[in-house]
Amino acid sequence: MNVTKNPKIAALKESAVKAMFATAACASILAVFFICLFIFWRGLPAMFEIGVWDFVSGDVWRPTRAIFGILPMIVGSLYVTAGAIVIGVPIGVLTAVFMARFCPAKLYLILKPIVELMAGIPSVVYGLVGVQFLVPLLHQIFPQEASGASVLAASIVLGIMILPTVINVSEAALRAVPNHYYEGALALGATHERAVFFTQLPAAKSGVLASVILGVGRAIGETMAVIWVAGNAPVIPGRILDSARTLTANVALEMGYAEGLHQSSLFATAVVLFVFILIINLCFTMLKRKS
Repeated sequence: MNVTKNPKIAALKESAVKAMFATAACASILAVFFICLFIFWRGLPAMFEIGVWDFVSGDVWRPTRAIFGILPMIVGSLYVTAGAIVIGVPIGVLTAVFMARFCPAKLYLILKPIVELMAGIPSVVYGLVGVQFLVPLLHQIFPQEASGASVLAASIVLGIMILPTVINVSEAALRAVPNHYYEGALALGATHERAVFFTQLPAAKSGVLASVILGVGRAIGETMAVIWVAGNAPVIPGRILDSARTLTANVALEMGYAEGLHQSSLFATAVVLFVFILIINLCFTMLKRKS
């Protein structure tokens, strides 16, 4: 028996579903808007009171003397993030190439769940392993240093943490490349390796760059793991074996007892971090539109 649907009821259901999705989208946008509004409302007055340039370029952070300069934290964040990129991106991209074009099917069934598992491990676990294993190991390798907690340790931990992001996004980009690119390269006499690295990988560069940007966002926003392995000294690091403090660590370490201008300065630090993340997200959006 054929049952004819009532057009009015179908239209009503469709309108209800559209309204539900629109409400969810608006709720997400409003949540982000109010978070940004709160951070800027609490942080901008401190930046203007201290001086935007003095706050950003000051190299001394001494809350007890009302001296607030976050340049050491900015440099520390940039050093640690750059180190994570140097360590994590080559390994992640090469792993993605292997999984997409070289990995046997049986081995892929093992590697893929491992990568997914790495993405689900909490950052505190990475920090725990880093402080209990990596930091003592670096201290043994470089005994002349006061501690193994350093830019190098933080870079290694963050490099491992961004691997799942880089691998998954890069692999998806490689698999999205049309197969006739590979077949055309083979028809012109290229070997399997040359066809992959000189044809398919360049064709997937937008996706690979997007994975790098997402990895940078993960690294620059990480807190707990960095607190345990970076040393947290509010000074500009001169070497990779020096201690450093990142923007996120600065907020997490001192917000519990800060008050007055000190607390507002920590919110201002969050404003600077927010601007960094915003720039990263804008770059990612531009790359997606270009691809």
